[in-house]
Amino acid sequence: MPGSILQIAGLAASVFVGLIFLVAGIDKLRHRALLPGVIANYRLLPAALVAPAALLLPTVELVVATGLLSGNRLAAPVAAIALLLVFAAAMAINIRRGRRNIDCGCGHAALRQSLGWGLVARNLGMATALLPRFVVGPGLALVDMAVAALAGLAAFLLLQMINAINALPARPTGNRGRA
Repeated sequence: MPGSILQIAGLAASVFVGLIFLVAGIDKLRHRALLPGVIANYRLLPAALVAPAALLLPTVELVVATGLLSGNRLAAPVAAIALLLVFAAAMAINIRRGRRNIDCGCGHAALRQSLGWGLVARNLGMATALLPRFVVGPGLALVDMAVAALAGLAAFLLLQMINAINALPARPTGNRGRA
């Protein structure tokens, strides 16, 4: 019996968000010397908690990624939703404070992004996309799992492409009209 569309969508979202957390966690480990500064820049934690948060965050992201990618249907989606909501709230607070020009800390160093409502919406959208993961039903057929995995991978690759395009420097005004 084919799985429900909601179950397939939930699994696709798990793959999508799991890959995002996997890449983010690895990137934070690779650039661990910069992470305390990124966290401190948000001005939400007391100075004494910045270093411990910087040590824990990559590990938490990797554990959540592992749970999402391994098919965990409860703990991993709950943890991912909680992290995404915390990240969205931290961004929104700083945007409301007028602090848009800080690095969100959510991507590769080469793909740095400043805070914006689009990033807040993206995190809220990813959290919402995980909600169908809690739909209980019959197990998914192998073909349904493959479709979900490919859809999640496609969404992840599309987001990476969008992030890369957004990170391109603006065209200098002196070159307008030139080929």
